[in-house]
Amino acid sequence: PARAARADAAPLMTAPAPPASASSLARQLRFFWAAMVVVIAMLSVLVIRQGNAFLHSDDATAPVEVETATGSVAPDIFDTLPLIYMAIKADGPEAARVATSLRAGLAGFDTIDFIGRDADATRDRSADPVSFVFDLIPGPAAGDVMIELQSVATGRVLLSRNLTSAESAPGAVESNIANLLTSTIPASGAIYNYIDQSDIRTGQIGCLVLNDRYYLDQSAKTHEAAYRCLEKLVGEGTKSSLVYSEMASLHLEAVNNHYAYPPDATVEQAMSFAHRAIQMGPMSPHAHRAYGYLNSRLGNTDEAIRWMRKAYELNTYDLGMAAAYGYGLIFAGRYQEGTPILAHAVEAFSGHPTWWDYGLFVGAFMQGDTKKAAIASESLRTTASKSHYLAARLIGAKISGRDKLASELANELTAEFPKFAANPRAVFVDRKYPADLTDRLVQSLRSAGIGNPS
Repeated sequence: PARAARADAAPLMTAPAPPASASSLARQLRFFWAAMVVVIAMLSVLVIRQGNAFLHSDDATAPVEVETATGSVAPDIFDTLPLIYMAIKADGPEAARVATSLRAGLAGFDTIDFIGRDADATRDRSADPVSFVFDLIPGPAAGDVMIELQSVATGRVLLSRNLTSAESAPGAVESNIANLLTSTIPASGAIYNYIDQSDIRTGQIGCLVLNDRYYLDQSAKTHEAAYRCLEKLVGEGTKSSLVYSEMASLHLEAVNNHYAYPPDATVEQAMSFAHRAIQMGPMSPHAHRAYGYLNSRLGNTDEAIRWMRKAYELNTYDLGMAAAYGYGLIFAGRYQEGTPILAHAVEAFSGHPTWWDYGLFVGAFMQGDTKKAAIASESLRTTASKSHYLAARLIGAKISGRDKLASELANELTAEFPKFAANPRAVFVDRKYPADLTDRLVQSLRSAGIGNPS
């Protein structure tokens, strides 16, 4: 009976208890799910906190870099130039020639960014305030091609020019496109004027406008305004060769005209800026022109001509580069070569700077074309007097037989530039004028009462 009792009792003691492995597994599962709940709760809190932080941070409103059609990020307004597109909506051989010439010309200017594709398909709408499009449409007569330049943002027509079949013929189309582009694309042209008047210019565009104003009205005030603006861009790390090339030219202007700013300007520093411009823009016409200009100041005539010719070759559609090349030839003593080039630029573009007129005066004067020399000298009127401009105007007045005006100019020259009036030869020699030009100018000024007789 006792054995039986123990046998009957055994099941009562062992049946309710599960095996040890099953109990351990159940505990582990409970811990696992509890841990998962905690992890999920923590992740939820973290996500909510990050979302709130983003919504209340400055980064929430920061612009996002967006890939453009060309594969680069949205343009930085710091170094932005006007964006130019071209839309061809005319057919025929005349339209094809105009389009080819226009494309070649636009590609040579470094004062713009030319987008050589369809305007509607590729333009970056974020840059619309400084975006423009050349539309080529059928003209009023058979074979005519109408060229319209419009602002992308406003639709404002800045230029409308109809080229007849004769004007778009081979041998003529390049010259007509050059005249059109020179009046619209450089800093003195219609596009920059429109941007300036609309008060939407970017840093670089604004500085180039000020730079152009100096050459149209050369004074210490306009020079300093342009120089300080470009200097600020250099200090902020500009990557534009155009800025450095114009800085080089302005620096040399400070040396030549003894401007107070920048202090202690030197030809060496100007050359440093020009060299930097060449490094940054090996295909930049402006950089090559600046380097040529500095070489002429150093008396390196052959080098000056080589660099200016290169600038002209890089963009034969820019009359400004043609003028610089002609000017360089004239002041190298090659008057017969340089004068026609410069004369064409002056006649084609009415909004040119005064140094074009001075170069034309010298070229015509040395070739014995007294009428053209006198006319060119009349254009040398600026708000700030310059010794060599007054000298040219004095010579022009004497040539024209305007004795009263000549007397007034002689008195002004003596009063404002006594050192020049006492010894003009020294100034011309210092500026590296050709010897025959120096002799001829000194002789003419002496007959007008300027300079010592020795």
